[in-house]
Amino acid sequence: MRDLFLIGFMMMMTVLGFRRPFLFLCTYIYVDIVSPQRISYYLLSSIPVSLIFFAASFLGWAINDDKALSKPTPRQIILILLLLYSGFTTLTAAHPDAAWEKWDWVWKAMIFAIFMPMALYTRVRIEGILLVMLVCLSSIALVGGAKTLAGGGGYGTLNLMVANNSGMYESSTISAFSICSIPLILYMAKYSTIVPPTIFARLYWYGLAFACLLIPIGTQTRTGLLCIVLMAFLELRAAKRRMMYLGVMAAIVVVGLPFLPKSYTERMDTINTYKADASASTRIAVWKWTIDYASKNPLGGGFNAYIGNKLEIDMSYKTADGTLVKVVGYDVGRSFHNAYFEMLGEQGYPGLAMFLAVHLIGIFRMEVVRRTYAKHQGDNAWVAPLASALQNAHLIYMLGCSFVGIAFQPFIYFIIAVEIGFDRYVQTHVKKRAWNPFRKRKRGFDAEPEPEPDLPPEPTEPEPSMGERRRTQPRWGTVNQK
Repeated sequence: MRDLFLIGFMMMMTVLGFRRPFLFLCTYIYVDIVSPQRISYYLLSSIPVSLIFFAASFLGWAINDDKALSKPTPRQIILILLLLYSGFTTLTAAHPDAAWEKWDWVWKAMIFAIFMPMALYTRVRIEGILLVMLVCLSSIALVGGAKTLAGGGGYGTLNLMVANNSGMYESSTISAFSICSIPLILYMAKYSTIVPPTIFARLYWYGLAFACLLIPIGTQTRTGLLCIVLMAFLELRAAKRRMMYLGVMAAIVVVGLPFLPKSYTERMDTINTYKADASASTRIAVWKWTIDYASKNPLGGGFNAYIGNKLEIDMSYKTADGTLVKVVGYDVGRSFHNAYFEMLGEQGYPGLAMFLAVHLIGIFRMEVVRRTYAKHQGDNAWVAPLASALQNAHLIYMLGCSFVGIAFQPFIYFIIAVEIGFDRYVQTHVKKRAWNPFRKRKRGFDAEPEPEPDLPPEPTEPEPSMGERRRTQPRWGTVNQK
C-alpha cells in the first residue's frame, strides 16, 4: 500500500511537471530529502527516481525558463571549482571503491546547487523552494517529535520511518538540520506569500518548530543541544522585546528540565567529561589523525579517506577521590565526525579553503542584505527577515557540522542555492542602497539620499501555450447581455 501511494504521488508530480516544469525541481528536492525509495518496500527501490527528476529539472529549465540569469555568481564559480577538484581527488583516491560510492551522490548535490539559483528568479519561486524543503523535513520531524512525546526516543534508537541510520535519517544529521530550519520556519509563519499567515497556517508552522526542537531530545544528540543554544542567541537579535524574550527562554528551561528523560540529561552531562566518553574521545582521536594525514597528503585522500585510520584512543579519567584511571582503546576506520576535518582529510587544504569560502561569503552577503533592508517597510519588508533567517540557519549549520560529517549533505546546498538566488533577486529587482561597512555615513541635514536606480521589471512565469489557453476557456462561451 505504501509503495502504491508513493508511486501515485510520483506520477502525479510528473504529470503536473509537464505543465509547470518548476515542479520537477521541487520533486527532486523531495526525493533527495525524504528518500521515498528507501521508505518503499520494493517497487521504488528498483527505479532511479533521483536521477530521473534530476534530469527532468534541467530539461524543464532549458525549455521553459528565463536564461537571463544563467551568468554564474562568484559562489557558483567556487562550487564549480570544488566539484572539479572533488572529481580529481576521486580519481586519485586512497580507497577508490569507497570514494566512487560517495561520488555517486555528491556530484548530483553539487551540480544541483550550482544550477538551482538560475531557476529562482521570483519571490514566489524562492519561497516555493523553502516551502518544499520545510514540508519534506516535516515528514521526518513530525514523526520523530510524536515518537519522542510518546517516550520512544533514545540515542541511535529513534526510528524515523526507516531503520537505516544514514543520510537525513542519521541522528546527529537530522538534529542539526531540524534546528537550523527553525529560523526559516518562523519566517514562513510570518511572511510567506504562498501560504498566507492565517491562524491555522501559524499553528502548523509553530507545531513544526516545536517538533524540530524535540528531535535532539528524541535522538539524544549533543549536537542538537548546542545548536539549540546558538539558535536562542541568534533569535535574540531579531526580538523586539529582548528582556521578555530572555525571560520566556529561562522559563522554558526551568519548566522543561524536570520533564526531560534521565537518559537524556545523563548523556548531555558527558559534554563536561568527554575524556571518559568513548564517542567524544574517538572523535578527538580521529581529528588528530586527520591533521597528521593532511600534513602528509595536503591535496587530500579522496572521499572516505578515513577508512585507513588506525586510532589509539585515550579515555583516561579521574574518579571522585582524584584517582587517575588509565583507559586506552583502539579502533580502525572511524569516520571524521566533523565537516571541516572531513574536507581536510578528503579534499585537502584546497578543498577546505573552497568549502569555507562558499559558506563564509554566504553568511557575509546575507548580513549585507539584512542591514541594507533592516528598516524597509511595505513591499520590501520581507527582505531583511529572510536574509536573517537564511543567515541564522547557515550559522547553526556551521556549528552543527563541527560534530558530524555533513560537508556534502544536500540540504545545506539547497540553502546555499536559495541564498544565491535570493541575493541575485534582491540586487536585480529590489530598489536598494547597498550597505558598505567601510563607508563614512553622513548624519543630520547633510545626509542626501542617493537616487534609486531604474530596475528591470520582475520576471513572470511563462505564458501558457495556445493549447493550454484553449483548454481553460469556457466551453460554450459567454452570452452578450443587452
